[in-house]
Amino acid sequence: MAQLSRMAELGMVGRRLSSFGINASRRVPESRRCYSLLQRPVMRQSFPRRRPLSPLSLSVHIARRQASTEPLPKPRRRFPVLRWIWRLTWMSALGGLAFVGYQVYTLRYPIDQFEPDPSKKTLVILGTGWGAVSLLKKLDTELYNVIVVSPRNYFLFTPLLPSCTTGTVEHRSIMEPVRNILRHKRTRAKYYEAEATKVDYERRVVKIVDESEVKGDVMSTEVPFDLLVVSVGAENATFGIPGVREHSCFLKEVGDAQAIRKRIMDCVETATFKDQTPEEIERLLHMVVVGGGPTGVEFAAELRDFFDQDLKKWIPEIADKFRVTLVEALPTVLPSFSKQLIDYTEKTFNDEHITLRTKTMVKKVTDKTIEAEVTNPDGSKAMEILPYGLLVWATGNAVRPVVKDLMAQIPAQKNARRGLEVNEYLVVKGTENVWAVGDCAIAGYAPTAQAAAQEGNYLARLLNAMGNAEDVRHEMQRLNEVKSQSVTTESERSNIEANIEGLDKQLRRIKQVGPFKYTHQGSLAYIGSDKAVADVQWFNGNFASGGGLTMLFWRSAYLSMCFSARNRILVLLDWVKAEMFGRDVSRE
Repeated sequence: MAQLSRMAELGMVGRRLSSFGINASRRVPESRRCYSLLQRPVMRQSFPRRRPLSPLSLSVHIARRQASTEPLPKPRRRFPVLRWIWRLTWMSALGGLAFVGYQVYTLRYPIDQFEPDPSKKTLVILGTGWGAVSLLKKLDTELYNVIVVSPRNYFLFTPLLPSCTTGTVEHRSIMEPVRNILRHKRTRAKYYEAEATKVDYERRVVKIVDESEVKGDVMSTEVPFDLLVVSVGAENATFGIPGVREHSCFLKEVGDAQAIRKRIMDCVETATFKDQTPEEIERLLHMVVVGGGPTGVEFAAELRDFFDQDLKKWIPEIADKFRVTLVEALPTVLPSFSKQLIDYTEKTFNDEHITLRTKTMVKKVTDKTIEAEVTNPDGSKAMEILPYGLLVWATGNAVRPVVKDLMAQIPAQKNARRGLEVNEYLVVKGTENVWAVGDCAIAGYAPTAQAAAQEGNYLARLLNAMGNAEDVRHEMQRLNEVKSQSVTTESERSNIEANIEGLDKQLRRIKQVGPFKYTHQGSLAYIGSDKAVADVQWFNGNFASGGGLTMLFWRSAYLSMCFSARNRILVLLDWVKAEMFGRDVSRE
């Protein structure tokens, strides 16, 4: 059989050569002939010989066979622009990941610091809010001996504080320790966790008191200063209304958010207690928010989302009893926004079953009810009683005692009522070396986090310029002394004069820091149901937007405003966890 196969192969080769005009029938030597064991002429009959091709036909045949064996051209790829966009997206993602990794590494492993120069002036900063932290972030600590005093050893990202009340964001995700901020400065700065109780302007000292639970042998002392920055913020204003401070919850600090969260779950669990009366259930599940600004609106929206997306699912027996009411003394909510966004917010609240009570002024608060004066459409006024389970007071700022005491010491502040009056350089009027930023300063615009951050950034530039100017003046004085005492040759004198002239030009450039100018970049507010409103400055006008896409812009804007990469990553993870697993409904 092997011989038959071999003969068949040879026969096929011969016929193929004959088809190309090659004579394959020439005699083969006897020694190389192959004979079949079964002499069967059928092999010759099964494969008849073909007639030889003419030269023209042979060339055409060869050309066709070559063309059939050549590889086909690669098809042209479609949509090259989309391919480049995809590549750029991947490259941007990798670059962003590398940048975030570098930031995390630098935050985790700070560099070694220099010791402060005792000959430098002492700069004392009171507070760790938006103004103070913005100042610390840009301040060159090599120019001063910096001391920070605050009872709160962290910076709090307050725009996301309403989200902490319902568990959408964890409170530690929006906190940045002050020690982390100071540790990343080139020169060491000191921090004292204490309350500033008095500023003695004449003696240039600040009295501080340790109010922590753990106290040492020394609980109060004095800190001297050459320069002072007051950024202590403001406290909650009750407008003298009885019962507000005793029975309501505020929303300014982390402790306030935690207390509100516990109160929400207490009201829900108490309402489901056995044999609870219908009237008491209705009262306990009625949540009232006083204040129609961004804080009050966002908290009311977060609270309604918490109920619709989580509480109603796990505690279905309260599905038709939970109510949220927003009380505002003005005719509308969000008064700083455009008219179309106000109307959109009110319509959204109506769809979400959040009751709006505008033109309603609270007169008295008890442990279970609110007495309010309501202005009717015809202008008449009537008293109304609103029972509540939770009352959140999110309106008004009041001056802190330490600021009041400082205002009383400065004659130029005798007419000030709402805070320290400052000039265009944020210097407290009537002083030379005291600045004020944030809610404790009266500068002619709304006391918002945006304004405080801009004030802090400006003050850092101003103080850096002042410190550099002081160093330049000292160097010029030293060169003048060298010039007058030890210069012997004309070339040395020329070099010193050139250095002095260069320092003088540098000093003039440093002194070109102009007055502070506030730039309003817009306002944002979350209004619930994955919607937000944005009133953003756009060139010479405003760009107003509301809806789901605006909510994505709201989130991206707040992520970019977070202090560090650590905060951004933690907040983003909290949002992902809330979407995947829902909010926690446990009490603690």
